[in-house]
Amino acid sequence: MPVQITIIGLGQTGASIGLALAAHKDRIFTVGHDINYKTEQRAKSMGIVDVTNHNLPSSVENADLIILAIPVTQIRKTFEFISQDIKKDAVLVDLSPVKAEVSKWAKEILPAHCHYIGLVPAIGPGYLDKIETGLDSAKADMFSRSIFLLSAPAGTPGEAVKLVTDLVRLIGASTVLTDFVESDGLMSSAYLLPQLVSASLLNATVDQPGWQEAQKVASRTYFSVSSALSEQDDAETLTTLSFQNRENVIRALDRMIQSMLTLRDDLENKEEEDFKNTLKSAQQGRLNWLNERNKGEWDAIKDDKVEKVSIMETLLGSALSKRFKPKDE
Repeated sequence: MPVQITIIGLGQTGASIGLALAAHKDRIFTVGHDINYKTEQRAKSMGIVDVTNHNLPSSVENADLIILAIPVTQIRKTFEFISQDIKKDAVLVDLSPVKAEVSKWAKEILPAHCHYIGLVPAIGPGYLDKIETGLDSAKADMFSRSIFLLSAPAGTPGEAVKLVTDLVRLIGASTVLTDFVESDGLMSSAYLLPQLVSASLLNATVDQPGWQEAQKVASRTYFSVSSALSEQDDAETLTTLSFQNRENVIRALDRMIQSMLTLRDDLENKEEEDFKNTLKSAQQGRLNWLNERNKGEWDAIKDDKVEKVSIMETLLGSALSKRFKPKDE
């Protein structure tokens, strides 16, 4: 029988995963849930999921794999709502960018027979310059040639980890195994810092002296840097993410402040050559990163391309049917 995957949260991330899985409807049955009923109905009409279920506990009760693609501010309550309805040996994956705190909630709230695994997705290189979010921006290849950080509690069955790594491969990405602490450290610099820098730029300019005229000429560069703040729907989510990853974010901010002070000191001391070299180093660093990111030829991805047929069989064939055999068989 088909593997049931329940996707909770049908924004850009959850809907993109649904679209990627839609190519395998003969083996995968997807159930979608979103806090917004209209979003659920649109996702169903767009073919993102097979069915929707607005009753949250009911949406997971037969799921072999549960994917939480929701803001971190909703995760704990979601765990509480669904904990008694998760079936034995189901795997639950959350996609929030902060893992250490969420993993504690999982241990505290989820039943012992549920296997929690943390994933942090990165969008594929083809969408790096896109700032649209939400259901309408979902794409089946959103995560093609990208990396997912995977962290699992000690003692997690290998079969559960294998299931999740195979799922990631199925949507065109690859996994990098890490732990909750390391994952949070990486995301403090790569994900949270740009948003806080964006907020700092806006607070340093909007409604400050001269802004009434400056806003008329603020153009592409201003738009580009300030766009990072739109990654979150509200200030509460970014605040929660920052405070749950507090020590790492403080270190990232300290490095950012020091970098800004270096430029300021060079200006104040009229060190034009040092100032120029600092900018050149930054420009080259960006080019190097963008080149590698666009190629997407990370070692992990190269390994993942091996024996693609057997990977598909593992995810969609006998391995899962044995692992998740119905109780009446």
